[in-house]
Amino acid sequence: MNLVFFAVFGVILIIYSFLNYYIGLRVWESLGIFVPFLNSRVYWSFFWLLVFAYIIGRVSKNFLPYAVSYSLTQVGSYWLAAMVYFTTAYLLIDIISFLGKKAGINLLDFKAGPGVGITVLVFVVGVILFGSWSARSPRIVEYDVTINKPGNKVNSLNVVMVSDIHLGTIIHNGRLVSMVNRINELNPDIILLPGDVIDENIQYFIEQNMAETFSRLNPPLGIYAVMGNHEYIGGHADEIAVHLAEAGVVVLRDEVVLVNDSFYIIGREDRDSQRFAGQSRKSIKELMAHVDPSLPLILLDHQPNNLSEHKKAGIDLQVSGHTHRGQLFPFHLITGRIFEIDWGHLQDGDYNIIVSSGYGTWGPPIRVGHRSEIVKINIQFQ
Repeated sequence: MNLVFFAVFGVILIIYSFLNYYIGLRVWESLGIFVPFLNSRVYWSFFWLLVFAYIIGRVSKNFLPYAVSYSLTQVGSYWLAAMVYFTTAYLLIDIISFLGKKAGINLLDFKAGPGVGITVLVFVVGVILFGSWSARSPRIVEYDVTINKPGNKVNSLNVVMVSDIHLGTIIHNGRLVSMVNRINELNPDIILLPGDVIDENIQYFIEQNMAETFSRLNPPLGIYAVMGNHEYIGGHADEIAVHLAEAGVVVLRDEVVLVNDSFYIIGREDRDSQRFAGQSRKSIKELMAHVDPSLPLILLDHQPNNLSEHKKAGIDLQVSGHTHRGQLFPFHLITGRIFEIDWGHLQDGDYNIIVSSGYGTWGPPIRVGHRSEIVKINIQFQ
């Protein structure tokens, strides 16, 4: 297993290094050679530091001062996004230049002047600035869902659902405070958190007293959460569950709760619990062995998979996240192929699923093509 991991990591590192060398070479050809005081050795030294800043920041957090490792992680995370758009821009320019030369036209020569390099630089900086605003300016996305079952003591529910907050290295308590304020303005009856609340490491959650921030949420019917893959990747799922519980969040780990004698909340463990923790999750059939199917059934499952299985089991509403809808354009084309639904509301008979693009970010703290969001679901029981 370790050999496979190192082999895969080695291949990824080689590809990553090659792409960045390509970017660095193009930047030097289009800008560096026109800056008389810039030495190529100095340029490449700073360039490779930028390229590996994220990795250095993450692995050095235990022996470098916090300010240094945090700054490296922040700068490096922005570079990860910049790399995508530098690569896209320069590849497009190279293709146009190649086709132009085939046609006998000399187009977009990197070495002819700084115009091409400046244009690309302005484009990438503009994308990063827009993406930062998009990630930090969550919108409220609202859906209306009708469940054809009686809710006993409740006729309707005002549900707020927030997925993929990713509290940790990049998303700190300030963003959580903003989220809590926005949720309280929506005056929800119940709050659902379908996974990736915390991004691998519980350290920042504890140090910044995020539990106190969560405690400012007090919906009358409670706050319910499930684990996502990132809680398991960091190996702290059990500890995270304890701290969320102390913050007033009911963490459902393959568990079912009857709320107000009116509807069920079903919380599935993430499908990656087997991969990262060696524990398989229960089947949906096992989870529903003792529920009353005449009451509304609301399922929290981090990843939007097994849709036909959940429909067959009689689930009325499933809420999921995980996809980020690609987070960076055009990666939504990939998530759209992987998942039957990677964002939005899908209704299939009495079965409904709502997938959120998430509140936070993973890796680059930017979003291009889809803003961060808080989901408001208006449920009517028949």
